[in-house]
Amino acid sequence: MTGRRNSTVITKFILLGFSEFPKLTLVLFSVFLGLYLMTVSWNVGLLTLIRIDSQLHTPMYFFLSNLSLLDICYVSTTAPRMLSDFFTKHNFISFMACAMQYFFFSGLGLTECCLLVAMAYDRYAAICNPLLYTAVMSPTLCVQMVAGSCIIGFFGSFIQLCALLQLHFCGPNIINHFFCDLPQLLILSCSDTFYFQVILSVFTVIFGFASTLVIVISYGYIVATILKITSVEGRSKAFNTCASHLTAVILFFGSGAFVYLYPNSGDSLSQSKLASILYTIVTPMLNPLIYSLRNKEIKGALNRWKKRIFS
Repeated sequence: MTGRRNSTVITKFILLGFSEFPKLTLVLFSVFLGLYLMTVSWNVGLLTLIRIDSQLHTPMYFFLSNLSLLDICYVSTTAPRMLSDFFTKHNFISFMACAMQYFFFSGLGLTECCLLVAMAYDRYAAICNPLLYTAVMSPTLCVQMVAGSCIIGFFGSFIQLCALLQLHFCGPNIINHFFCDLPQLLILSCSDTFYFQVILSVFTVIFGFASTLVIVISYGYIVATILKITSVEGRSKAFNTCASHLTAVILFFGSGAFVYLYPNSGDSLSQSKLASILYTIVTPMLNPLIYSLRNKEIKGALNRWKKRIFS
């Protein structure tokens, strides 16, 4: 068995992408290209607006600008490769390239989990301790929270990468996905993946359930504080500042949970692939809209920017 494994080591994989829809190649390419361009342009626009408008230089928008930057990098780990594969006859990807794609995808995804938790704490401090908000959410702490999110996220991804490099692949080498996602790689591995599954379970608890628990507790205190506000206008403003973040949290964690907690049977792979589009492309695209549509400060900054340009 060992000799056979050594003689049939897989060094390349084939990404199927959306090859099961050959008649829709141009349509799917156009749709995904449009989504990718909108994701990048909207996040770059929001990031630029926050940087150039001094009235948006607050902890909340500091985190939001980092979320936009993170989403640009996050969507760029999968979308460009997926788009190029639409017109490639043999979508080969080497094992190392596959592992590195997952490393950056996972690292950025875990970083976003931590950043969303940091943003929940920011909303908690702003609403539950408004008088101490400026002192609590100092610029130094904000930078430390963003840097800590990156370090924790990529450290977790590095541990997964080290475990992934220990797996053996001896065939088949066809990945029924548009990028190198971990569940599909585990299906193809001919190694014992028990310890890898344990690592994944630990990471699911830490980054999934623990992050969700912290956010839920934060919003429990936030809702209790908002209900004590007697002013209808003040209550509405407080709800609006939290609704955007809570919507982004539900989209990101909800779509991710569907993909990684749903059984990966043969019948569910296509559903998982389509659901992956939601959290890899659609959610990063929607985040700027979610934070802008009902945000008076963003709208005010846009109006000031327009006046500055036309004047």
